[in-house]
Amino acid sequence: MKVVIGSDHAGFKYKGIIIEMLLQQDYEVLDTGAFDEQPSDYPDQAANVARALLSGAGQRGILICGSSVGVSIAANKFKGIRAGVCHDTYSAHQAVEHDDVNILCIGERVLGIELAKEIVTAFLKAKFTGEDRHLRRLAKISALEDNRG
Repeated sequence: MKVVIGSDHAGFKYKGIIIEMLLQQDYEVLDTGAFDEQPSDYPDQAANVARALLSGAGQRGILICGSSVGVSIAANKFKGIRAGVCHDTYSAHQAVEHDDVNILCIGERVLGIELAKEIVTAFLKAKFTGEDRHLRRLAKISALEDNRG
């Protein structure tokens, strides 16, 4: 699986640690920035990851900022992106299994690095169940994206 990862300056440190972990686990990684700790704008980083996923450059995305809220809001503006804030392992796998979340958002200022790694692992190992009830709910989300909801 190819993972697209991005952060602003507030998530830069964790991004590097998580990339290293992913490479050790044989994931392919596309790093879309930021590439240093100079102040950067989280909407730009969220857009980079969302656009990469929508273009097919990866199958899942990870966004890291200080709280995870800003990148989640920005990424969810893209049709076809389902970005979820997950600060526990249950939410990380359940978000994929039930909601087909394709971008995990975590906050460097909210989580310890070991828990962050566990959350990333749970997210990447999870599979969408494809159950009828989940497909029905995703269709309703798509209708909302099309302003039909």
